[in-house]
Amino acid sequence: MYWVYVLESQLNGRFYVGHTNDRDRRVEQHNRGEVKSTRPHRPWILVYSEAYATRKEAMRREREIKSRKKRKYIEELIRGVAQPG
Repeated sequence: MYWVYVLESQLNGRFYVGHTNDRDRRVEQHNRGEVKSTRPHRPWILVYSEAYATRKEAMRREREIKSRKKRKYIEELIRGVAQPG
């Protein structure tokens, strides 16, 4: 199983969207500073995720979320207003 996930920075409220096959491990990596792009914005909390059967599906969904480039869309996903996939 693969996951598309959204993290929120507790430092400044930024969102980060990614995909992984081990959601808990990946969140830990972000919080330990092992991911260069998220290191300055720690700590992070997982605020949203979607499960997919294949990496290809998860990557496609991650690109879709990122292509929206709107904070409002991610906030709607978290609240359950926007429809996933």
